Parts: sequence; C-alpha cells; structure tokens
Amino acid sequence: MSTVFKALSDPTRRKVLELLKGGPRNAGDLAEHFNISKPTMSGHFAVLREAGLVTSEREGKQVVYELQLSVLEDALLAFAQAFGWELKTGDSKDSPTAEKGETA
Repeated sequence: MSTVFKALSDPTRRKVLELLKGGPRNAGDLAEHFNISKPTMSGHFAVLREAGLVTSEREGKQVVYELQLSVLEDALLAFAQAFGWELKTGDSKDSPTAEKGETA
C-alpha cells in the first residue's frame, strides 16, 4: 500500500493516471502533456509500474501504458479500513460513500 501512496503523492503521476482513465496510451502521447524531460517522465512511469497502478506493453517502438484501477481500489479500501470506515457503493459505481464506525 505504501508504494501506491508514494506513487500518488506526485501531481505528475496523478495526471498520468487521470489521462489513462480514457484508455491505454503510448508513452509519447502521455509525455506531450508535460513539460519535463524524457528521463524524468520514464522515472514517473517506473514508479507507477512498481506500484502496480499501470501496466506497460511494448508495441513495436512504442510503449503503451494501461491503468490498473483494481490496485488503486484495493489500496483505498485498505486505507479506509485502517480508519474503521466501510466504503459502500451506492447506485453509481463511481460514487462510494464512507461510513464511520463500521468495518468490513
């Protein structure tokens, strides 16, 4: 869980994850959204891969990244449970609510 939160602590990495919500994208596509060097961008990708938040696959000369949402969900659930909160899903899959005092 700590590697996930370390990965999420950087705004550049959070933006990469946000961009990947729309589906898999290649490294060049993602890098165009940032004004940083390629080696720095590669470092961000490595941290995200290490945390399990993204997977990468080489397609010819390109590396394509894909979001692994289940890892993020698991980390957030574990974090909530550490504080005694139970996350419940309402009618919408995208709108969890936290209730204090209950554990799963």
